[in-house]
Amino acid sequence: MRTRYLIFGFLVSIFNLCAQDYPAKSIRIVVPFPAGGTTDIITRALAQKLTEEWKQPVIVDNRPGGGANIGAEIAVRSAPDGYTLLMASTAHSINASLYPKMTYDPIKDFTPITVVAETAQVLVVHPSIPSNNIKELIEYLKNQTNPISYSSAGNGSQPHLSTELFKMMSGTKMTHVPYKGGPQAMTDLMAGHVQLSLATAPSAVQNVKSGKVKALGVSTRQRISALPDVPTIHESGLPGYEAIGYFGLVGPAQLPVSIVNKINAMIIKIVREPAMTKYLSEQGADPLTSSPAEYAKLIRDEVDKWGKVVKATGAQID
Repeated sequence: MRTRYLIFGFLVSIFNLCAQDYPAKSIRIVVPFPAGGTTDIITRALAQKLTEEWKQPVIVDNRPGGGANIGAEIAVRSAPDGYTLLMASTAHSINASLYPKMTYDPIKDFTPITVVAETAQVLVVHPSIPSNNIKELIEYLKNQTNPISYSSAGNGSQPHLSTELFKMMSGTKMTHVPYKGGPQAMTDLMAGHVQLSLATAPSAVQNVKSGKVKALGVSTRQRISALPDVPTIHESGLPGYEAIGYFGLVGPAQLPVSIVNKINAMIIKIVREPAMTKYLSEQGADPLTSSPAEYAKLIRDEVDKWGKVVKATGAQID
């Protein structure tokens, strides 16, 4: 027993020494979704600034698949030294209840560092859909003999669960078509292969502004600055509806406190810079930072919240 404690103490000392020089080499941030999606957009903006600040390459490693599980598994198996991190999204919290067999625990097997941003989702439809607001859309959906199809960024993604919640609250039916990420889901919506999507704002805003898709409502209780003329789903036909997405950096379990605090402080500095705040807002993401403890509580709360949604909606992996 004494030997075990000595070894543990030695390892802690080594990690603390390493933390003093952190970062001494390139850092990898795993994004569990394809390039071009919301998680990727936010991560690449941060990675560029981190590279400038730390004078070390910060590499974005896209590892899509498995509803974000593949990327999370890569991160959870990495050494707790701060050189492999994960940009977690709301899918990180949803998967805890959506997948019956997980190879990791989203709470116990990760070290929360900080929240980076929160996003609304935008309910967008193909221009061929005649509805111009949420009330008209609900009536349209209820009058369809064959349910229309909706796209999502994948099984277990927030767009998937948020649309299932919309269906449950509105008493409507739609068929889920999962993709490997938001860009593909949006591409097929614009092409008319599916008719609706509750897409994260950064994936939707530019396509709404260009007229390629039609926005009927946003998922938050307040309108968003990127689309000020688009009402909330709550105010325009489905009272009580709300769905917010969170993005934040986590590392493997047992990440030394000194490294966590160093990354936390730098991310907060970057996110609060006016240029970064402006960039994120223009993309439809609201900058949001936290302490590691606050982010840990948020993850626990989100796991509980979305677990109730999974149970209430009967959502399953297709």
